[in-house]
Amino acid sequence: MRSDIVKLGNSRAPHRSLLRATGVKDEDFNKPFIAICCSHCDIVPGHVHLDKVAAFVKQCVREAGGVPFVFHTIAVDDGIAMGHAGMKYSLPSRDLIADCVETMIEAHCFDGMICIPNCDKIVPGMLLAAVRCNIPTIFVSGGRG
Repeated sequence: MRSDIVKLGNSRAPHRSLLRATGVKDEDFNKPFIAICCSHCDIVPGHVHLDKVAAFVKQCVREAGGVPFVFHTIAVDDGIAMGHAGMKYSLPSRDLIADCVETMIEAHCFDGMICIPNCDKIVPGMLLAAVRCNIPTIFVSGGRG
């Protein structure tokens, strides 16, 4: 597994201690580490419910034998950003999301990723990251709240 580089061997004892501080147990070190990338935030109406979706996905990953880790991306609401300087941040947010997701995946050597996006900049941002990282990835539509 890709994640073995951060969890196996004597030289990785410090890594394991940090992982244990997040709730990882001894038996988890032989399981795949799965990133759950979620775009939940409180200011975008289409994203306010995604924390519940992520919690369900986290439970499903655990039940399927993986070790889930949730992290969040930014989200720009075009409707709120319109008509002022904030709109200049909408399209660039796609590439920022891609960069941030890639950073999380590569820095922590995840074995797979589940993306929970909504909106037209977040989906392609997460897709770009998935292609760059080349790990097994599943997209779960955030749907409506």
